[in-house]
Amino acid sequence: AVVSTQSTGRIEGLLSAFPKLISADKQHTFIETESVRYVYQPLDKLYIVLVTTKTSNILEDLETLRLFARVIPEYCRTIDEKEISDKVFELIFAFDEIIALGYRENVSLAQIKTFTEMDSHDEKVFQAVRQTQEKKKKKKK
Repeated sequence: AVVSTQSTGRIEGLLSAFPKLISADKQHTFIETESVRYVYQPLDKLYIVLVTTKTSNILEDLETLRLFARVIPEYCRTIDEKEISDKVFELIFAFDEIIALGYRENVSLAQIKTFTEMDSHDEKVFQAVRQTQEKKKKKKK
């Protein structure tokens, strides 16, 4: 649900259908429906799910999913709903480095960390400059 050019309602519908489609005895990591392909990976008690078109390259989809799965432990101490909720923005920023405009970027885990840390540093610098400017304005008044 992080990456989508589709409506929120459609994505919510696709994601709510996913648990009904998986079965414990299957060894596959994907499920195809009439309209989409779910590529998924268990991660402790949760699933990482990538919803793609049926025409996408499944090998690339699996590679993308593996990278998502490697990113989560980099930002979360534990793999549970609460920790993921607490770190949701950091995860979204990291996922955004993996997917751009619906297509996978050719990035490594190290590059993702570097890019998100740079963004974080740039934001801190921007905030510091803004605070300094606000203080100067207050002094002039």
